[in-house]
Amino acid sequence: MLIREKMEQWEKEYLSPYASLSMNSRGRLREEEQCDIRPVYQRDRDRILHSKAFRRLKDKTQVFLTPEGDHYRTRLTHTLEVSQNARTIAKALRMNEDLAEAIALGHDLGHTPFGHAGERALDRVCPYGFCHSEQSVRTVDCLEKDGQGLNLTEEVRDGIRNHQTKGMPFTLEGKIVRFSDKIAYIHHDMDDAIRGGILKESDVPEEIGEVIGKTTGERLDHFIHDLVTTSYDRDDIMMSPPVAEAMKKLREFMFDRVYKNNEAKSEEKKAEMLMESLYEYYLRHMELLPKHLTARIEEYGEPAQIIVCDFIGAMTDRFAIAKYEELFIPKSWHY
Repeated sequence: MLIREKMEQWEKEYLSPYASLSMNSRGRLREEEQCDIRPVYQRDRDRILHSKAFRRLKDKTQVFLTPEGDHYRTRLTHTLEVSQNARTIAKALRMNEDLAEAIALGHDLGHTPFGHAGERALDRVCPYGFCHSEQSVRTVDCLEKDGQGLNLTEEVRDGIRNHQTKGMPFTLEGKIVRFSDKIAYIHHDMDDAIRGGILKESDVPEEIGEVIGKTTGERLDHFIHDLVTTSYDRDDIMMSPPVAEAMKKLREFMFDRVYKNNEAKSEEKKAEMLMESLYEYYLRHMELLPKHLTARIEEYGEPAQIIVCDFIGAMTDRFAIAKYEELFIPKSWHY
């Protein structure tokens, strides 16, 4: 028996009856020979971890553009915190930890530079729209490895596509990541907002604190414990009604005080203008785009606007700014 087969047998014997077993995967877009050591979801996790799109997350904004300090989250550290939350929950519930980790590590691979400001800009100017969860799937399907894609399993692709509130994954591991993403960004965005002087712990309404705790650490701990205890031995992933309601109120509080805060978001209009300018420029100069991207126009009949979004959406903050300076700012003005 191969090592992989022994691990698959262990999953069958140990994991919850509601867990997604590697041996029961719906498969990949393209059939390929199995690894003799790693089950399919572990293999997907490794492919994502070694991808260029994953490495670029280190230079992509989470919430605060160009924060002054070394301890603010980036899109990469956000992804790692989502992964840690998901692994903790999956392990406690005896779900497939490899599947949860793969989905978590891949869920934001298609995110734009400058966070949701960049996403809004591309969604506004592209006639086909732009959504980072769909772009994450497109990234792993056909953009990574110079157009070859990562050929991930259907379970991982579904979890990536449906990690936002509007989606619902078909695996419990995908639902775990969906919750883990919200828990992570509510926790760390508040932590960063406190660090940046935009919020104080005491600003959180008392009615929320009484349910889930008075500090960011207490709230993180409470969310995860409640999710585990409420979901244990159930064919669903859920929070208890009081905690779910407190999370909803805390999320609304964060939108009001941080995500729409003029001080925290004062630079976002500039970022959106930069993204729109790059989009219009490259739409007029398609010859400057990588060949593996423009080849998709001829080979698959894909619109030029989508190809331009593929190129700009994959940029890091730093690369997008450098390209803008190169294209629009006279060299004598560069500092």
